[in-house]
Amino acid sequence: MDRGTIHLLQHIARDVEDRRVEAYLVGGAVRDLLLHEPTPQDWDIVSEGDAHALARQLAEKLGGHYVRMHEKASRVVVKRSGQETVVDVAPLLGRTLEEDLRLRDFTLNAIAAPLASVVQHVTEGARLQVIDPLQGASDLEKRRLRVADERAFRRDALRLLRGIRCMQRYGLTPDDKTVWLMQRDAARLSEVAAERVHDELYALLRPMGAMEWLHVLDDYGLLTVLMPECMPAKGLQQPGLHYWDVFNHMVQTVAALEQLTVLLEGKATEWKPRAETEAVRQATHRDLAEIRVLLDEAEQQGIFSCAQLVTPVLKLAALLHDIGKTVTQTCDQEGSIRFYNHPQAGVPLAQAVLKRLGASTPDQRLVRQVVANHMRPGQLSHAVVSERAMRRFFVDLGPKGIDVALVSLADHLAMRGPEPLTDAWQRHLATVRFLLTCYVRERERILPPRLLQPQELMQHLNIPPGPLVGQVLEAIAEAQVEGRVQSKDEARWFAEEQVHR
Repeated sequence: MDRGTIHLLQHIARDVEDRRVEAYLVGGAVRDLLLHEPTPQDWDIVSEGDAHALARQLAEKLGGHYVRMHEKASRVVVKRSGQETVVDVAPLLGRTLEEDLRLRDFTLNAIAAPLASVVQHVTEGARLQVIDPLQGASDLEKRRLRVADERAFRRDALRLLRGIRCMQRYGLTPDDKTVWLMQRDAARLSEVAAERVHDELYALLRPMGAMEWLHVLDDYGLLTVLMPECMPAKGLQQPGLHYWDVFNHMVQTVAALEQLTVLLEGKATEWKPRAETEAVRQATHRDLAEIRVLLDEAEQQGIFSCAQLVTPVLKLAALLHDIGKTVTQTCDQEGSIRFYNHPQAGVPLAQAVLKRLGASTPDQRLVRQVVANHMRPGQLSHAVVSERAMRRFFVDLGPKGIDVALVSLADHLAMRGPEPLTDAWQRHLATVRFLLTCYVRERERILPPRLLQPQELMQHLNIPPGPLVGQVLEAIAEAQVEGRVQSKDEARWFAEEQVHR
């Protein structure tokens, strides 16, 4: 533990002693100390007496910022050497410390330690003296997640997601009772404020290996509470080259996106997928080498970030990319399955999910772009890609077209399951290479700056806002690329010809 944190703890322990009250470190900080985890930056303290007064005194002596959180608890924020330490001070939840601990979520978070013992532990290496009525320390040793009380999730349903996160972070296995209670109370997660769910879900998706945890959420009935739009995707069959049903394909696309990112980064990583599909094994470094070079150039230009591909929002986009198939499946007399216009049908469904999760406006926009356009690169691969089609792709999407193109590759890889790739993969790959080459290396030529702005065009032609404005601007841009229009005057004359021909 660093000296600054030790100094902070010593100050807190002395102030508590001066006030002649009992105070204890509880929750995650004690758990992390027992696990020898890195120094926590969030400390939860429970004390007898007036928690607000204690927090105000700590803030004054530590040079921190005091925040009254709610009726009972207060927060002290201390900034030092570029780090921020948060100390939450609250009174006992019950009449005794043991009652307080029994009201917590899981046994591994229901452990307390007197502040004096904590200071001795971090300064002298003394054994940490813990108060552990629920045997949480034993559960930690056994890597077991055990609920502290069967009403824990009914008191706060967000604990359902926190439990999954504890399993992920510490490699825990829940006991049978905890699994049963999670499944019993899963529906209560819909009652939790969106912003709280958002933060926990994004934290769960952030590490590599998100597919495994999406399956865990689904096993416990939590995924379809968060995203009921996914329910009809289960068992929904697909045609042709597809190995998975719609639901499993959507989840597999998240894994394929992570694996594709590792291949594109071309560097060693501690994360290894539990099961690498035949399709991903075939997507060799050699096949992706040129795309990796293009992406390096795009990063240098500031229009792309490889790290962005495995952010929670793009994993959500990969998960929801085919959500429109749940409302568009048709089957003809020959038994052929089709999903006509499923990208467009999926946009409002994905939007509903993101709003329910309290996602930011930029995140909602990015997911809409992926869902609406993920088929375009694959569709372009069925023919010779014209510059016009390529330009329209990037006119619509701008730099996000790179993300969409790469998600489309992950979609293709996830489609095959354990089956090998076909010639369609090489065509798809070649199309994405062409798109990226044009945008990264020839952007100024294929996307010349507008000679006329929409308002200028409407004033010049005396036309109202509407589709015609976009159509004329598109025609002008194409004429610029072809060299037929090179000045603002020529653009005006060309626009008149388009309208009056």
